[in-house]
Amino acid sequence: MKTHTLNAVPPLLDPGLFFLRITGALLLFYVHGLPKVLHYSAELTRIEDPFGFGPHVSLLGAILAEVICPVLIALGVFTRLACLPIILVLLVAMLAVHPGWSIAEGQFGWLLLIIFITIALCGPGRWRIRTGGRA
Repeated sequence: MKTHTLNAVPPLLDPGLFFLRITGALLLFYVHGLPKVLHYSAELTRIEDPFGFGPHVSLLGAILAEVICPVLIALGVFTRLACLPIILVLLVAMLAVHPGWSIAEGQFGWLLLIIFITIALCGPGRWRIRTGGRA
């Protein structure tokens, strides 16, 4: 007697994680990170400082999370670790800086949070640059 399974085709986990890493990293880098680097002085006057660290520290933290970390994630290098600053910055933005935003107003931030928490939980997959250790 032959049994049929619903998973006759194996899931494309590695290409899926690669796609998620590349697209999530590019979105965050292009929409948030790159403008902060290109317009650093102007961003210093606009950056929120919810914990009183000062605009320079806040902006440098945002640049780490929105420029350096997405590059690491796209390459698949220190992927889970690189997700942590992004998740922290997104949580601060959504819960401390913009707590009054509706789901519709904050949907991009919440979607980025979903993407990077998923990557942090799943890791980079096999399509990545090898660093000698685990993800």
